[in-house]
Amino acid sequence: MEIIKKSNSIAGNNSAECSTIEYSFINKSIDLCVAIIKGRYPQKGYCKNCKVKELIYILEGSGAINLNSQKIEFEQGDAILIDCNEKYYWESPYCKAAIACTPAWNKEQYKCELD
Repeated sequence: MEIIKKSNSIAGNNSAECSTIEYSFINKSIDLCVAIIKGRYPQKGYCKNCKVKELIYILEGSGAINLNSQKIEFEQGDAILIDCNEKYYWESPYCKAAIACTPAWNKEQYKCELD
């Protein structure tokens, strides 16, 4: 078993619209992030994970994920699975989401594109 206390989590900001709290386990087979989205993220274009799927659970709020040209609305309690290499962006006045990746997320596998 492994536990990461909130006091040992790592706070970060992907942009002014996306703040994160990362829980990176020693066992790199999985990780957890809590993201707060306020607005459009990324501001332009799309983001995608080039290596792994992302499992998202909406803890608070509502909004939409725009996946390719499809707008998928979500609200508190919804779960979303994004396949690797799927391009998407968030739109939300406010939402808090728990995001898990297996294997663990890293910056090298995550890309933002302007197209």
